[in-house]
Amino acid sequence: MKLLRFGKKGKENPGVVDKGGVVRDVSSIVSDFGPETISPALLRALKKADLSALPAAPKNARIGSAVARTGHFIAIGLNYADHAAETGAPIPKEPIVFSKAPSCLSGPNDDVLLPKGSKKSDWEVELAIIIGKTCDYVSEDDALSHVFGYALCNDVSEREYQTERGGQWIKGKSAPTFGPLGPWIVTADEIKDPQKLDMFLDVNGKRAQTGNTATMIFTVKQIVSYLSQFMVLEPGDVITTGTPPGVGLGMKPPKFLKNGDEMHLGIAGLGEQRQKVVARA
Repeated sequence: MKLLRFGKKGKENPGVVDKGGVVRDVSSIVSDFGPETISPALLRALKKADLSALPAAPKNARIGSAVARTGHFIAIGLNYADHAAETGAPIPKEPIVFSKAPSCLSGPNDDVLLPKGSKKSDWEVELAIIIGKTCDYVSEDDALSHVFGYALCNDVSEREYQTERGGQWIKGKSAPTFGPLGPWIVTADEIKDPQKLDMFLDVNGKRAQTGNTATMIFTVKQIVSYLSQFMVLEPGDVITTGTPPGVGLGMKPPKFLKNGDEMHLGIAGLGEQRQKVVARA
């Protein structure tokens, strides 16, 4: 099942893609997709519903962030060996964990806004996990049963803020619009193996990133179990799991986003995103 949110920013309605590919408004069943509503019970209610009897979303409606908001927007760094190599970093022995501000969540096709004076903003196509059940010391064997679904994420990053301004990576990861998420949450039952998903990202029509989640250093179940040893993961939490090689920072010479650039990215089964880059005045 594909769950999405459509409509003007801040006024989105929850929707589900029916068997015919039509987006159906499910606001009569659930108010929105967020921490208060994401659960196994929600999935049961949506699966029982006669979607064909519900109103269709307006054609060409804007698609919002796949979740209305999140308590935690957690990220895993350097989780692909070839990406670590291109940045000159050693292979991590444990997952590198950092956060993105929840306020950076954005629609999959909304403009990406460069921070004022930014010179080193970068792209990162990533697989995101949406938590569906509370995780507290969850074993690896049980971890996937706590996953509500998966989504495509662009972990947009300002590298100067991330690595040259001191402190933690969150400073370079959290500007408004730096977390495009969606177009959908694809429920976990539709993704047979999250470690076999092709992924890509193009900048201005030229392929920059090509990868597959099979080359992740730490798998989805390992990440969920690992994080649950240090914090309680809650329904609606988003975990973005790292990026394959091809980021601007790793190019020789490095290449970064500028006003007017366009990004196009996707993951097999999880849809695609298109964003225009706009510099904030």
